[in-house]
Amino acid sequence: MALKIGRKEKADLGILEIAALLHDICKSDELRCKGNFCHAEKGAELAKEILKKYGVDEDTIRRVAHCIVAHRYRNNHKPETIEAKVLSDADKLDAIGAVGIARDFVAAGFIGTPVLYTGTEKNLAKSNEKHSYSDADTAILEYEVKLKHLKNIMFTREGRRIGRDRHKFMEKFFERFWEEAGGKR
Repeated sequence: MALKIGRKEKADLGILEIAALLHDICKSDELRCKGNFCHAEKGAELAKEILKKYGVDEDTIRRVAHCIVAHRYRNNHKPETIEAKVLSDADKLDAIGAVGIARDFVAAGFIGTPVLYTGTEKNLAKSNEKHSYSDADTAILEYEVKLKHLKNIMFTREGRRIGRDRHKFMEKFFERFWEEAGGKR
């Protein structure tokens, strides 16, 4: 997806490909540690070490590391280059639509969420409290807190176009989910 968007947005595909391959290199560690560190920040540092080991030039290392550190939705690093914007959009697109829904439920199971849903997710989402890695952190809460907003924060024209389509599918799924959960279907 990053390369597809990158072609449309005229990004440097070499930088983008390396960044896309390495951007989640520390994600599984973050999940196992229940969010005690930012996988994007740690991943950018590890990517620098790997790329230096293979003799990659400093400019490329710097540009790739920026893409990696700035790709994450939940940190304070903002994408400044077209490559970082493309990677950020591709990463968000992976979190929405059919693939995003599947990923959402797998992640909730991986972190050990004890129930499918509580029925309180919409109210919890309005509270602005952090529920990550808690018993309340269901796949449904992740949709209410994060996923349904991702289409609104895409950086590229192509990311926004794809995001609108994926969002429509996801929105219908969760509307149906609440209808079934409420006994309406």
